[in-house]
Amino acid sequence: MTKRPKPRKGPRSAIVTGGASGIGRALAEELASGGVHVVLADRQMELAESVASDIRQRGGEARAMESDVRDLERFRKVVETIVDDTGRLDYLFNNAGIAVYGEMSDYEQADWDDVIDVNLRGITHGILAAYPLMIDQGFGHIVNTASIAGLVTLPMAGS
Repeated sequence: MTKRPKPRKGPRSAIVTGGASGIGRALAEELASGGVHVVLADRQMELAESVASDIRQRGGEARAMESDVRDLERFRKVVETIVDDTGRLDYLFNNAGIAVYGEMSDYEQADWDDVIDVNLRGITHGILAAYPLMIDQGFGHIVNTASIAGLVTLPMAGS
């Protein structure tokens, strides 16, 4: 049996992609209210900073980091930063997601690429960046959020 390292003492930590709004924001606020150090990883840096500030004003620990889940190396940097700050990564919430709306005949290849890069590759990048660390530290949880759009069709929403 492989001996696992003991976690460093300190606050539990989490990365929430798409943490600046919607479900990501709600996740970040709830985690922080439970004593978790939260990184809001988002492309919307101004909004993420505002949410992190709100969390800190309520006594939670949060920071915003500009991130783009489409870029594996940037994702790895977010993981590295939280581990440098807290010595651990307890949770990764792969929550970032996008949709394209309108007539499908008007979609460009770039629209489809963006949806696949964020909604699919963003999750695989998160797993590639965080899972090896979680294996090494002997603990951690990854939660992949999917939207209802995968189960229910909506008019003008082909992605």
